[in-house]
Amino acid sequence: MNLDNFIADCQAAVADSAPTKAVRETVARAVSDPKALSRAVGDPERGGIQRIHVADDLTILNVVWAPKMTLMPHNHNMWAVIGVFAGREDNIFWRRLKDDPAGRIEAAGAKSLGPKDVRPLGDDVIHSVTNPTSKLTSAIHVYGGDFFAMHRSEWETEGLEERPYDIDKNVALFEAANRC
Repeated sequence: MNLDNFIADCQAAVADSAPTKAVRETVARAVSDPKALSRAVGDPERGGIQRIHVADDLTILNVVWAPKMTLMPHNHNMWAVIGVFAGREDNIFWRRLKDDPAGRIEAAGAKSLGPKDVRPLGDDVIHSVTNPTSKLTSAIHVYGGDFFAMHRSEWETEGLEERPYDIDKNVALFEAANRC
């Protein structure tokens, strides 16, 4: 596993006529050998977000979820592909309530991802993520745009009301989870 080759493969996939499918295949190859991918990105010691590549049309992150960590419902407003290579990532998928002025959501499904599992997400998907294990979970997340520049939303956990996504607050959640 070579990160430069993986980035180049993802860049080529973004130019494909079906970029999500092409990126999914690229991520599936990468997570098919979890040990090699872990060596390429470095063995995780704590939860956090490692920027592998960030550009206007493509972001690649190594997301390491701290044990028992949960990230509130949020959207990306761009397609994404998630490939887990260590641990477990539980996703709850949400849908907007029709005609709700507060933009509230309701649960609409779930998917648990383990090592070698890959899941594409459409640009309109809303999901929350939990690491249900007592160990670190590592996943490659590939986005069809600049993850850090895109305007997004998040939903607070009690009333499930929509508000602007706060990247700094969410990055701080990883640090807080590391202290638990």
